[in-house]
Amino acid sequence: MGIFKKAEIKKNYDVGQQLGSGNFAVVKKGKRKTKEGPMPEGTEVAIKIIDKAKVEDMNDIQREIEIMGILDHKHVIKLYEIYDEAKKMNLVMELVQGGELFDKIVAMGNYTEKMAAKVMFQLCDALKYMHAKDVVHRDLKPENILLESQEDDADIKVADFGLARVVSGKDMMKTACGTPGYVAPEVLQNKGYTGGAVDCWSVGVILYILLCGFPPFYEEELPALFEQILKARYDFPSPWWDNISKEAKDLVKGLLTVDPKKRLTAEQVLATTWVGGAAPDTKLDMRDNLKKYNATRKLKKAAQGIMAAARVAKMTGAAP
Repeated sequence: MGIFKKAEIKKNYDVGQQLGSGNFAVVKKGKRKTKEGPMPEGTEVAIKIIDKAKVEDMNDIQREIEIMGILDHKHVIKLYEIYDEAKKMNLVMELVQGGELFDKIVAMGNYTEKMAAKVMFQLCDALKYMHAKDVVHRDLKPENILLESQEDDADIKVADFGLARVVSGKDMMKTACGTPGYVAPEVLQNKGYTGGAVDCWSVGVILYILLCGFPPFYEEELPALFEQILKARYDFPSPWWDNISKEAKDLVKGLLTVDPKKRLTAEQVLATTWVGGAAPDTKLDMRDNLKKYNATRKLKKAAQGIMAAARVAKMTGAAP
């Protein structure tokens, strides 16, 4: 792969402020300082710096890199180059500065069905492209839908291919993965699943939240949550759903269909009139709900991070 280099990142990039961090990686802002290369001098990028010592299996990282390397779509985060150093793997990626989609919606004030339809169009456009290349994301959730810029009409970018897989032919994926509230029934049944239908279920959950501000499946205890998902037990409660169009509700139903063979595909979603421009300009009464949902989501994520750190410390004998 031409984007792979056994070289030091600092040769070609100035590495700047930290933008985020995960269990084994930090993301920093970078700037191209040499003329030759995949982009002009002075281009700002995001650099994901992976600490090899903290990664359980480097094959997972290799897989993520390979998948990102074959994707080139305007609604998918682009991977430009990789710098493989002794202790660190540096991924040079497209820099997006608009933050998470859900945070932006809360900040905007007015949100309409038409705006939700635009998000669906861009998300399903990316998925149609990925699924045609046999790439399944497997972890679509709000944190992984970013905005290109701070503008109100900024385009979305799908991020984080850490759990993505290439599925060829009749390959079956058996791994139960993803984030509980967004995961498809067939993943929970552990019978094995093929293709992109798992992503389309997650799109259904995201669309539901976009329209009312809270998730369709919400039980706190995992067994009860899984029971809800396996039977697709959700409804459209009043007053939040009262003014939402029948087409939008039909689209949610088509995506949150238990049988993956009957579930709408990304291509079918793109063909609906609602996504294609007929969605009404109805103002959605969901901001307060979404604000609360965002807060609890981030609180849970922080708590999980602390618990994970404590587990690692216990395993290594270090103090938490």
